Order: sequence, then C-alpha cells, then structure tokens
Amino acid sequence: MNLDNSRPTPSVGAPQAAQPSQFIAPAADTTLSEALITLRKRRLVLITAVLVGILIGVYRSVTQIKLYEAFGRIQVSTGSSAEYKIASTGVTDEHSSKMLTEVAILTSDSLLATVARDMNLANNPTFLGATGPIRHQSLDDPAVRQAVVQTLKGGLSVTLVPKTDIIRISFSSLSPKLSADVVNKLIADYIDRSYQTRIESTQRVSSFLSTQLEDLKNQVETSQNQLLDLQKQLGVLGFDNAHNQIETSLDALAAAAGQAKLARILAESRFHLMQNMDPNTIESSLDSVPGYQEPALISLRTQLATDRATLAQQSATLGPNNPLIKATTAEVTELQSEVSAEENRLLTQARETYMLAKANEDQTTAALEQQKNDAYKLRDKTVEYTVLQRNFESNRTLYEELVNKLRTASVTSGLESTEIDVVDPAVVPASAKLTPRSTIVLTFGGLGLLVGVLLAFLLESLDTGLRSITEIESVTELPSLAIVPRARRSTPEQIAAMSIVERNLNVLTQPKSQFTEAFRSLRTALLLSTVGHEPKYILFTSATPSEGKTTTATNLAVILSQRGTRVLLIDADLRRPNVHHRFGLNGKLGLSTVLSGQTTLEDSVQTVRETPGLDILASGPVPPFPTEMLSSQTMADLLNRAGEIYTHIVIDSPPILSVTDGVILSRQVEAVVLVVRHAKSSKHIVRRARDLLVRSGAPLAGIVLNAVDLNAPEYYGYYGYSGYSYSSLDPSGWDAANKSGQKKRDAR
Repeated sequence: MNLDNSRPTPSVGAPQAAQPSQFIAPAADTTLSEALITLRKRRLVLITAVLVGILIGVYRSVTQIKLYEAFGRIQVSTGSSAEYKIASTGVTDEHSSKMLTEVAILTSDSLLATVARDMNLANNPTFLGATGPIRHQSLDDPAVRQAVVQTLKGGLSVTLVPKTDIIRISFSSLSPKLSADVVNKLIADYIDRSYQTRIESTQRVSSFLSTQLEDLKNQVETSQNQLLDLQKQLGVLGFDNAHNQIETSLDALAAAAGQAKLARILAESRFHLMQNMDPNTIESSLDSVPGYQEPALISLRTQLATDRATLAQQSATLGPNNPLIKATTAEVTELQSEVSAEENRLLTQARETYMLAKANEDQTTAALEQQKNDAYKLRDKTVEYTVLQRNFESNRTLYEELVNKLRTASVTSGLESTEIDVVDPAVVPASAKLTPRSTIVLTFGGLGLLVGVLLAFLLESLDTGLRSITEIESVTELPSLAIVPRARRSTPEQIAAMSIVERNLNVLTQPKSQFTEAFRSLRTALLLSTVGHEPKYILFTSATPSEGKTTTATNLAVILSQRGTRVLLIDADLRRPNVHHRFGLNGKLGLSTVLSGQTTLEDSVQTVRETPGLDILASGPVPPFPTEMLSSQTMADLLNRAGEIYTHIVIDSPPILSVTDGVILSRQVEAVVLVVRHAKSSKHIVRRARDLLVRSGAPLAGIVLNAVDLNAPEYYGYYGYSGYSYSSLDPSGWDAANKSGQKKRDAR
C-alpha cells in the first residue's frame, strides 16, 4: 500500500474507480453445500414441520381403528383340458395373464355387487361403520351400489402368491366374523360365477356353431349338386385328363389332316405334270414321281417300238402290199391307238386322284377345326369344374372342422369346470391388525421432514432479500469490498464508563473484534480500488434508509485516521443528519452554513478527543433546498479546498432511491460505496440503486454488506480467523508505528 502523500491530489470529478462492467460476478452454483446452507437457514421451518409430522403420527397411532383381517386361499389351476391340447406356445405368459385375469375378476364391480346383495351389506351397520340404526337402502340405487362396492374394495385385498397358482383373498373390517363371511362369500360367488360363465359360454358357442353348421351343410349340398350336373354335361371321361376322348380325337385328326394334305400335294403335282408334259416322254417323267410308275403304258410303248422296227425291216425286203407288211402295219396302228388311250386314261386318273385328295383334305381340315372348337369348350368346362370342385372341397373341410370344434367344446367345457379349488377357507381372526406405533410416527415424521424441505426451498425461492455475498455480487455486478458483522453489545457497566463517541463507534472500544477487522479490510479494499493512487474522495450511500451507511462512513473515517493521515468526515445528508449526534458535536455549524457562505470550512470543522487526525464537518441546519446546494459550484469548490488540506474526505450522503442528493454527489468523488444491509434490502431495490449510479456515471468501487449475522448458515466459517489474536503489538501500537513511519516518509 502506498502511504506517500507527497504526490499531487487528483482533481475532483475525475472518477478513477473500477466500473461495474469490469467486474464479472461469480456464477451461483447449485451444489449440495448450498442446499445444506439453505436447510440450515430454514431450520425452524424444518423443525416445525418434523414436529407437526411427529405429533400427527402420534395422534394417528393412538387413534387408529382396530381392524380384523380374515383371509382365504384358492387355487386356480390350468384345467384338465390342458392335457388334451395338442400344441401350446408361450405357456408362462399365458399362465401369468390368466392369473392376473382371475385377480381382476375377483375385484370386479359385478362380483362385489353380487356379494353385497347376497349378504345385504347395504343395510349392515357394522360394514358401514354406523353407530346407530340406519335407514333401509337398496342396491338398485346406483349411488348406494357404488358406495357399497367402493367400501368393499377399500377393505379387500387380492394378491397372487409368487410362483404358485394360489390367490390370497383378505378383507379387513371392524367385525372379525364379518371379515371371514365376506371372504368366504366372495370365494363361493366366484366359483359359481366361473361355472355359470363357462356354461353360458359353451351354450353360446354351441348355438353359434350349430347355425354355422346348418349354413355350411346347405352350401356343401349345393356345391355337390352343381359338380354332378357339370360331370353329366362333360360325360364320364370329360373331366378325366388321363382319358380325354376329345383330346385323343384331336390328335388323330391332326395326323390325318397332315397325311391328306401330303396326298393332295402329290396328286396335284402328278396331275399338273402329266397335263403339261410331252406324251412321248410321259412314262419317263412319271418315273421321277414317287408311287406313279405305269408298267402297262411302258409295255405298250415297248411293243409298239418292236413292231415299228419289224415293219421297217419288212419294208426293206417286202413290198407294201405284202400281207405280212399289212399285218404289221395294222398291228402298229392298233398299238398306237392303245398307247393314246392309255395316256388319256392316265391323265384322267391323275385328275380324279387330285380331286379326291383335295376333297379328302378339305373334309379332314373341317373335322379338325370342329374338334378344336370342341376342345376349347372342354377347356372352359374343365375350369368351371375345377372351381366347383375346390368350392365343394373347401365347404366340406370347413364343415368337418366345425363339427370337430363343436364336439371338442362340449368335452372341454366339462373338463374346465373344475379348475378352482379352495385351499384355505377364511376363519374368524383372533386379534385385530394394528400398525406399530413407531412405524406410524416415523412415517409421518419422514413426511413432515419432506414437507419441511420443500417449504424451505420454496421460501428460499420466494425470498427476495439479499443475504449472501454471492447473491449481492450477482445482482449488482459489483465486487464486495467488505462484510461488516453485527457489533458486539457492551455490558451496562461498560456503557456507563464510555463517552458518547465510544458508544457509537465500536472500532474504538473493540479494536480486536471482527467488527473492527471488517473495517480494516474495507480500508484496504478502498485504498486499492483505484489505479495508480489512493482515492481521496469516498462517498457512502445506500438504496433505502436504515441500511447502515452512516455507521459505515463514521467507523471507516476513524479507521482511515488511524493511519496517521488527516481525514475529513462530511455529513452531506442535509435532510436527516445524524453524524454530529454520534460524535456528540454541535449541529449549528456545518456544511449548510459553509455552502450558504455564513462560515468557512476552517471555522465549521470540529474535532473530537477520541479520534485524533479526524475532522468532522457536520450537516448544519437543515436548508430549504438541499439538492440545489449540493449541486452548486460552491460545493465543488468546497471539495477542492478540502482536498488540498486532507488526505481522505469521507462523505455520508442520503439514500439514492429516496432523494437525488447521493446521485449528484457521486459525480464529484473518486469512489462510491453502496451499503447493503443483510436480510433487509431486496434484489429489486439494490438493482435499481445500482442502475441509477451507473447511468449517472458514478465511479462505483463496490458494495459493503452491513450488519451480517455471522451465525447465519451462509456465513458459517466466513470469519474463521476470529480466534487469531495480536502477539506483541496491539492496534494502538500498530497505529503509532504506522504514524511514525508516515512522518518519516513525509520528511523525505
């Protein structure tokens, strides 16, 4: 810390303190320790809630109703029909589902209403908990029925015994006999209902299946008649693919048509060949046509050639009138006639053969086309037959299955009717069932603790008061300069021996207390709050009255004067002055008289014996226009004059939310300290005061949290050094040494 006062004094109105934007408030972490702090702070709420819960638990344990619980056990097996089931899947899941279904049936409204009707519970005073006679009621009334059923459900408990087929049924009431009777009646009605529902179910299934069987029987008969009619239309072999007459005839006709076409082609080729060829070469041409050789024509032509050769030989030796020549000539002529006749016959025969082959082909082709049409019709009939046959088979199969189902249902219903077995009937309980008192008290105590915790956090969230330094720094975005605890009260004997100054300034009477150490910390923080030099002009203000700004200003002024420097304390609260009362001074002279020109600074300054080095400028008489006086040039000149004389000027100003005096003065100082009273100021008020100072350009140095209860949970252990004591040098000795050192530095 620089204690050299020989450097030039900075001009008034040049703020050097750190601005709020330069400080980053620590983030508030929601940790277990903070939760414990909240619970410790709201311990009265917790204690009250736990005590109320314990008292309620004690009352409930003493006044609990004596209930008699009777119980019975029944076994719900899977049934004898399970032995005849062919296949089953998911046996465990099916069994669990079945048991849960039976439990739901036991607690159903219809079954409980049956029990209530059989036992006439609507007119049973013991069941209804009535102490006197009751009027007659009927379960036909919906309101009465619902009330009785709900009462039954309230005392009834149906549970499954784990890993068994056993169901435990219990009922609690004021009467032991009534409890046993209700359980036994419920079991009996449940068994009756099981038989009755199975019988009715079988009857419904039989009736439904009988109706369906009659319809299916008619459908089977209709399908069979249609199938027989179509068989008659197709013939015996018409629907047998292995003996299909039409397809066999179709194959034969196709082969015959091919042969007829081939024969027609051969006959046509022979006819055209014989019609267009040379008659002399007809026999040689016919040899090339397969199957058309003519030996008679060949023989005639051979004989004719032989006779012509003989005639030629005879003509060479004999005359034309020779009988031999005439006979040979006549024979040649005859043979020529026979050859011509044979050629004409062959041509006519070829033409007739061609016409016959062509006619045969036409007839065979026509028969083939007719057979194809018949085959197409047969195909359509076959498709229709197949559909009818499938329909018939389907109806017949469904009919047979339904007949089997009907027979199986009749057998199974008889087997499943004996699935319920009473293991333990309910007996009259010998004693009442009471919950242990300790359990009730602990339960309600735990509930009270839970409610207390919830209330503690609810009250904490609704509380807008500023208690912890973290909350204040988060709201104001300003650093905390010091935490001032509550001052320790002196005994009446000590107060009687003190002067007025000592009574009001605890730093004088308690130099080793935490209260005084807090102001020493504040002094250190303020002297280091500006860069390059110590602040000369320090203003103390608050958001609202009674937050301790005057106490803070006066005690800090005393602590500053203990450094061996000259300090001036100015009471700038011209509306409700209080500084001169704390020092026991005369309030007729002071700031108002100096600003009005009636007195000078030197004449108005007062001193006290207990605080050497500290001069006090009281407020003086209350003026009619305090704001105008504080904002005048005279006030600025006064501060400049005081700065030339004193090392530090501490100013006590009015609350800034009440009047604007503090905002005006904040522009003429180097450091502004905002005093916040612990658990009094709210977040909104402090934030509003901080915003006013920031907008006015005030050099905010930080905040001081005043009147802190060190026993509060959020400050537990904050002053952990409270037991630390001075060894060989008390505060007065330290101040004397500090003053001696300051004089040596001034001499240099």
